[in-house]
Amino acid sequence: MNSQMPHTASWKAFTLVSFALAVGMLALGIYALPADLWAKGYLAMAAVFSIGSTFTLAKTQRDEYEARRLINRIDEVKTERLLRDEAA
Repeated sequence: MNSQMPHTASWKAFTLVSFALAVGMLALGIYALPADLWAKGYLAMAAVFSIGSTFTLAKTQRDEYEARRLINRIDEVKTERLLRDEAA
């Protein structure tokens, strides 16, 4: 059984709209910046890499958490089985 509640559709929509708005505002800010094209390109490239690495970091953290949770559940089952076998 999954102990986590699924996200509601409104929460998913909120997170998607927030992300799109933040990226849009960043792009607009870079575009409106009074700087040369190479400086704007550098900032845009840095923003794209920052967003990509943020997704990678979040996925890695989630995967590590899920792996630890699975290992802990396996250890709990082994302990329960050992205690049950000793009591019998």
